[in-house]
Amino acid sequence: MNWLNEVKWDAQGLVPVIAQEKGTKDVLMFAWMDREALQKTAELGRAVYFSRSRQRLWFKGEESGHVQTVHEIRIDCDNDVVLLLVTQQGHTPGIACHTGRHSCFFSVLRDGAWQASEPVLKDPQSIYK
Repeated sequence: MNWLNEVKWDAQGLVPVIAQEKGTKDVLMFAWMDREALQKTAELGRAVYFSRSRQRLWFKGEESGHVQTVHEIRIDCDNDVVLLLVTQQGHTPGIACHTGRHSCFFSVLRDGAWQASEPVLKDPQSIYK
């Protein structure tokens, strides 16, 4: 796993990750990976993150069914940010956000306030148990 050694992990052994939709190029979400999560993502072709709140691996879609199929893994020029090109599964259009929206980046600053710019596609209460 020599390629894993080239990643610049932070003091907690994590690297920031951006998930971008392959077709639309929409930025879907931001998360973290540890070494094991990145290795499993490469092996499985499915996004696996590290949940800082739960302190464990988080297989995207394990509860919601909104799995991310990974087509490509990229790293930035400083080797300290990972970019995943993904297809968001489980709903059409794909839901990446725990709020039931397509993207986690749905809030836009307008007139000095954050405003939702994307609709809720599915009620989060019906997604998570």
